[in-house]
Amino acid sequence: MLNPQWLRTFAALIEQGNFTRCAEHLDLTQAAVSQHVLKLEERLGPLLIRRPRQLELTPAGRALVSYCEEVGAADQRLYQRLSEHDDKHGDVGLICPGSIGLVLYPMLLTVQQTHPGLVIRQRFAPDKEVLEAVLDNRFELGLVTFKPDDPRLCVSRFTEEPLELIAPASERVEGWEDLRRIGFIDHPDGRAMGSRLLSRYYPDESGIGSLPCRGFTNQIGLILEPVARGLGFTVLPRYARLAFQRPESIQVIKGPRLVEDTLWLIHRSEWPLSTRAELVVQKLKTQIKEM
Repeated sequence: MLNPQWLRTFAALIEQGNFTRCAEHLDLTQAAVSQHVLKLEERLGPLLIRRPRQLELTPAGRALVSYCEEVGAADQRLYQRLSEHDDKHGDVGLICPGSIGLVLYPMLLTVQQTHPGLVIRQRFAPDKEVLEAVLDNRFELGLVTFKPDDPRLCVSRFTEEPLELIAPASERVEGWEDLRRIGFIDHPDGRAMGSRLLSRYYPDESGIGSLPCRGFTNQIGLILEPVARGLGFTVLPRYARLAFQRPESIQVIKGPRLVEDTLWLIHRSEWPLSTRAELVVQKLKTQIKEM
């Protein structure tokens, strides 16, 4: 097994970029830093090409950097597991789709303000990335828009999220021809969401592909900006609309049938949630119900 001190020295050397800064950072002598690297090279072969102003990693050096990152992640997971019964301190990671994430993030910050010992990490991601992150233990909690059947996951209903047809507040929308006149603001899930919703609202019409596109953005928090400015309509999940800061500039066009997705909470099934994660989930569910 490689000496942990040697690994810490090597990781710091790569981070700092040279032996002098590394020695200062670790409060060691340069000779000690060199000795630690030498010990590693005796075990693993050449790790660095030393140039006057630059350190270049060999293939073995790059492999050791990856190993150091894995060891660091394992240490973090160990500390987290050892403190999993403390609901007021430690890391809570949530990865989820952008729409619900826009609403949940301020709630998470409120939880952290109430419990300053918590460290909240949130990432916006599509379903596939959410599943991978939870299965790889990079995030303890995840939200997805379909119910996974992987036995490694514990799955429970979190909330429902309807799709909404959202138009500028200044427009009068009474039918398909009004949508054609206004035009569509697209986004990465826009065509799929638009097809699902508009086929229910206007089953006899030609579909979202026949409507003119007036714009596109992949930033979930910005999709309603062109709508608010009168440039087009869009279709989004309700929570994206609720997070928009200028609700008076947009309107929701009601239809004959509700189209909604269930959001599923997932975490690894092989071990229980940490008590701090349970605390966060409970507070989020309570606030979502009150919206």
